[in-house]
Amino acid sequence: MPIAVGSKAPDFTLKSKNAEGLKDVTLSANFGKKQTVLLFFPLAYTSVCTAELCDTTAGLGDYEKLGADVIAISVDSPFTQEAWANANKIKLTIVSDLNKTVTKAYGVLFPNLAGIGDTSARAAFVIGTDGVVKYAEQTATPKDLPNFAAIKAALAK
Repeated sequence: MPIAVGSKAPDFTLKSKNAEGLKDVTLSANFGKKQTVLLFFPLAYTSVCTAELCDTTAGLGDYEKLGADVIAISVDSPFTQEAWANANKIKLTIVSDLNKTVTKAYGVLFPNLAGIGDTSARAAFVIGTDGVVKYAEQTATPKDLPNFAAIKAALAK
């Protein structure tokens, strides 16, 4: 069960990989500056995850207009994430939760996905500039997408 709206968002520093190399991405770096949308997804190179992050990339301007940064999180390695993002022209910040610590902290661990092991569930959170969760959703199945209209409504409040 995902952490509740009104909770203090668990802070994290996770690795992201791009052409410049590995870099640290820290949630609290946005506190006091901008809202953050966290999109947890199960695995790179899967059809639903690819569609979700490609669609979100196409709509990044909408999130920027709402004063939000989007960070996608999966349990893949940062090297896998980078190759997948490059192959699919995904322009989001994608971070690796290889050890599943952040996935567990947000209460969105999906046990034994397709018999291959634990992953992140498909989930979305809106974190306010104050570091408090304004919106929390875990989809019923990994094939279901988050309610992006509700996410944008939470950002607009």
